[in-house]
Amino acid sequence: MSFEIILVFGLLALAFFLFTTEYISFDISALIILVLLMSTGVLDLKEGLAGFSHPATLTVTFMFILSEGIRSTGVLGVVGDYFTRKIQKNFWSGLFQMLLFVSFASAFINNTAVVVIFIPIVIGIASKINVSPSKLLMPLSFAGILGGICTLIGTSTNILVSSIVQDQGMERLSMFEFSPMGVILWGVGLIYMITVGIQWIPSRRKNEELTSGYNIQNYLTDVIIEPGSNLINEVFDQEILTNRLDLDVLRIFKDDIDSSAQRTKVLIEPGDILRIRGSANEIKKLINRDDISLKPSNKWRDYDLKRGRDTLVEAVVAPDSPLVGRSLSNINFTDRSKAIPLAIRHDGETERENLQNINLNAGDVILLIMSREQLAEVDADPSFVVVSEVGISPNRKNKTWIVLLTLLGVVITAALNIFPIVVSAIIGVIVLILTNSVTAEEAFNSVNWKVIVLLAGVIPLGTAMDKSGAAQFIAEKVVFILDDFGPRAVLSGLFLLTMGITALMSNNASAALLIPIALKTAEHLHVNPYPFIFAVTYAASLSFITPFGYQTNTLIYGIGKYKFTDFTKIGAPLNIIFWILATLLIPLFWPF
Repeated sequence: MSFEIILVFGLLALAFFLFTTEYISFDISALIILVLLMSTGVLDLKEGLAGFSHPATLTVTFMFILSEGIRSTGVLGVVGDYFTRKIQKNFWSGLFQMLLFVSFASAFINNTAVVVIFIPIVIGIASKINVSPSKLLMPLSFAGILGGICTLIGTSTNILVSSIVQDQGMERLSMFEFSPMGVILWGVGLIYMITVGIQWIPSRRKNEELTSGYNIQNYLTDVIIEPGSNLINEVFDQEILTNRLDLDVLRIFKDDIDSSAQRTKVLIEPGDILRIRGSANEIKKLINRDDISLKPSNKWRDYDLKRGRDTLVEAVVAPDSPLVGRSLSNINFTDRSKAIPLAIRHDGETERENLQNINLNAGDVILLIMSREQLAEVDADPSFVVVSEVGISPNRKNKTWIVLLTLLGVVITAALNIFPIVVSAIIGVIVLILTNSVTAEEAFNSVNWKVIVLLAGVIPLGTAMDKSGAAQFIAEKVVFILDDFGPRAVLSGLFLLTMGITALMSNNASAALLIPIALKTAEHLHVNPYPFIFAVTYAASLSFITPFGYQTNTLIYGIGKYKFTDFTKIGAPLNIIFWILATLLIPLFWPF
């Protein structure tokens, strides 16, 4: 074993540690590994920076923008309303049809975008038919994942693998080359979720008001401004009052006319009522003040907090959010967004105190009160996914046909090999921007830049494995262990290994690391490499046993009040089924 191979293995171990522990954001981790590969001489400058101009990186970038075009038309929301009515009439038939549509949509646009739009729709459906949202959110996420494996553009992993294969001098994977095996896995997965999975999913989240679900009853109170108070005749300012009272001031009421604490500029007068949020101990301190008095306790309901211009919403911390690992106070959240946190569901627990200083994780859910005017602005922030409201952002319904025909054109030109997929995607984005279906600013904000940086960082890592001989070394060991059992056994082991790694780290990183090994393994066995390529590709996207193996699982984790073991309980049998199917069927579609 050469020193260069040892060095690459050391960097692989570091990459695995960084990606699995998430001590550092995964995009920064990828950049660290990239810099180390170049600074140690494993890769030269051109090889190290090739990931930023790689067709896979560019294609995924422009596919994000095309997905934003679909989202901006509101067409998916209209379809969601249709399925709401269908499920109310016939639960099982309507649910199957909805999951069918989510899967189909996810095959052609970013599946995370599809799931994000359907989360509030599913929560609303669950409330209307008196079913726990937890029963529906996991099937929704799984349907999005399964749809993505059926086409080249369904998931960034497929695009990445196709580009890596082409870099090796092989034919690039076509638009629907994934479909025959993908549709089988999709069909089996959907039937499993409808018949078995949904029965095993526990009813974690109840259909109840947000105030009850987060149990914030004891953290809210109204106080009356007494005559002689030193607050009288001061201009109402939420931030100043919050600092003076050491409590969050949500709203002021004057003569039965309420105003948003963030918008109204009025003078405080005797008899005015301030609605505040704080811990029991903080509220008790107000009892000893002479200038204000506490109103009798109130059984708070969502209606009490949604009067006037205010609204109450849940916002999920997005998997790629810059908030991950940071607190609300770090980014001056309340000042910036004019939204006040009432509670945070963090690591499976509901926190109601010291909210500004909690270091957030992907999938954490924040209960917010804000003015309705600010809601669209918060919803447009890619750091959050607002899931309690449907149809927040304005839609460009008049652009629907332009967007749909553009996406169809991208698919057809790529499928018929008229243009490479990256060229088709770029043309599609240009059409959307020129027709004002998507603005340049929306296009930029729609791109998940963390994923793009990750791709740019892990593509050279695959190059380093190939160039150093590390991929060949691993392939030799794999063949040595499993060769006596035949190539099917090697394929089976590779599929299982990929699924296991993907459960712990990014699916794109898993694919970038294992595709070079798959190619070298096929070379040593003197067999067709495509069965091994597709084994790694499918396995890298089929992560169901943890909430962190795929972005859609992370999104529903907190909002559905799931436990980590819920994903293992439902996902492990499904992964075993897929492992068996892949072992049996992949060689039939791509013979050795």
